[in-house]
Amino acid sequence: MGDKTVTIGRGGRAWRRARYTATFAGGAIVGALGIAAYTARELNEPRQQGWRDTYTFTPWEVQIPHAVVGFATDDGLTLRGWWFPQPGTDRVIVGATGHKGAKTDLLGIGSGLWRAGNNVLLFDYRGCGESDPAPLSVGFHEQGDLRAAIRFARERVPQARLGLIGYSMGAALAILIAATDPAIRAVIADSAYATLVGVVGAAYGRYRLPSRPFLALSDHYNGWRYGYRYDALRPSDAIGALAPRPLLIIHGARDGVTPVAHAHELYAVAGEPKELWIAEGAHHCGAYFLDRRTYVSRAAAFFDNALT
Repeated sequence: MGDKTVTIGRGGRAWRRARYTATFAGGAIVGALGIAAYTARELNEPRQQGWRDTYTFTPWEVQIPHAVVGFATDDGLTLRGWWFPQPGTDRVIVGATGHKGAKTDLLGIGSGLWRAGNNVLLFDYRGCGESDPAPLSVGFHEQGDLRAAIRFARERVPQARLGLIGYSMGAALAILIAATDPAIRAVIADSAYATLVGVVGAAYGRYRLPSRPFLALSDHYNGWRYGYRYDALRPSDAIGALAPRPLLIIHGARDGVTPVAHAHELYAVAGEPKELWIAEGAHHCGAYFLDRRTYVSRAAAFFDNALT
């Protein structure tokens, strides 16, 4: 009886250990799935807008003549923006904001490029600002938005000499779209990601999460829920097609969102002519704010040389 009782006791402890292990493993799996789903939602769901979003600057504050414009995407959405006319030139710069951004974000550089003698178009992506509500992404759906903006600019200025300036996701879009549109004559890409996989992986790393399993989970969830996989967005694979058109890559040395290594990766695979400006001390999309005068002057000179 004693031996039998001991055997039962050991079996009970083993069963409890197995149950605790299974519970822990199940909780870890549920937690990992939750993080993956949260990641995909943050990337794709619209930002909740509040009353503060209506209290923004407009071209009136910087005394820029402008027209409030709207134009359609291929999938039937209406995007809204500002057109800064510059009579007497066929140079047009289209600005592309970052992820979930709004046209007001580019009012500083947009007004600076207008004063430098360019027509300028700023616009809101789908689901952002004043444009029609629609599902977002991190550059997958928004490629159609930038194409629609370029089409509108060409309607405004026939035979336009076009340049693109983009920030973060918008910089990645500028690379991807210019690679397929030889009529785009020059690109400035500020804080672009080389691959979306690299950005999401870096985000997990900041929270000390193992990037490989979480990337795989969130990537599969993103494909199932939102219709695209992370590998669909790889500007590093497209950037070589920009040559021989001029390219200026700008990146903050202290960028904590898109590590500066992305800029070096893009620069390494880009063709000539190309420039790389690493802004020491700048965070994500922060080079403009370190020295506005120098930033605008350098961007304007780049487009002046490329589009003249």
